[in-house]
Amino acid sequence: MKVLVLGSTGYIGTAVTRRLIDDGHTVVPFLKTRTALPSEPGLDVRIGDLTDPDSLRTAVTDDIDAVVNLATPTGDEQADAAAVDALTAPLRGTHRAFLYTSGIWVLGATGDRPATEDTPTNAIDIVGYRPRIEQQVLDAARHDVRTSVIRPGIAYGHGGGIPALMLAWAKEHGTGRYVGTPGTRWPMVHVDDLAALYGLVLTKADAGTLWHGVAVDSVGTPALAAAADLAAGGIGRAEPWPLEQAAETLGLPFAQALALDQTVSGDRAVRLLGWRPAQAHPTTDLTAGPRA
Repeated sequence: MKVLVLGSTGYIGTAVTRRLIDDGHTVVPFLKTRTALPSEPGLDVRIGDLTDPDSLRTAVTDDIDAVVNLATPTGDEQADAAAVDALTAPLRGTHRAFLYTSGIWVLGATGDRPATEDTPTNAIDIVGYRPRIEQQVLDAARHDVRTSVIRPGIAYGHGGGIPALMLAWAKEHGTGRYVGTPGTRWPMVHVDDLAALYGLVLTKADAGTLWHGVAVDSVGTPALAAAADLAAGGIGRAEPWPLEQAAETLGLPFAQALALDQTVSGDRAVRLLGWRPAQAHPTTDLTAGPRA
């Protein structure tokens, strides 16, 4: 397929772009400026902005077989809704694919029973309006657009993602630290496994489907903090960072997200798409340190 990718230079976007190319697809990056990518003769690049619906609409030309949106949301519900409308309008009546990236924070605190794609949303403040955008995407399937929503867990691997912050904290403070209480758990996924899921959804998923990109249902944040301490040269210590103190540094919405206790299942993709996460466990990966 010829795939228009928004957010192709981001942490997850880079992994997804690499996977799509490895799978034989042609990636067309959507960028604010052409200088955001190395100069390559003949590279097809579309220029525009997520807040400019006209630039989005004109980027989805007839030769584009699918659109994958990995771009960071604007934080403005009206702008993000307009972006979805603009990207899906040229796809109507064509059965071409549109993949939208959301996240597991829309589920809120889940308790001990793993949340599935059928679990009602209870979004925390930092992603407060995101469930409405998800529904907008799924509803576009009624217009013969092969839409899917993917909710990644906390991504890790290659020295990036939120776990990289924990490593930085361990280096700065001399011990591992985690936001909130010792009972906090994160659903997680290696960025390469997540990229493989995008490839499967792109080629195999039915229209109007929702997928959790979660390889490990829950990982205790104290264990991650201890692994970060080991990676930083420590002995595996971990201490809590009270939410109120973390909020002073990180901002309250992000601190609340990091303190969110969740258990989330990604089994649907395993059963229905044949997804087979194969990368190292998050604590193992973090202890080993960054790798290219």
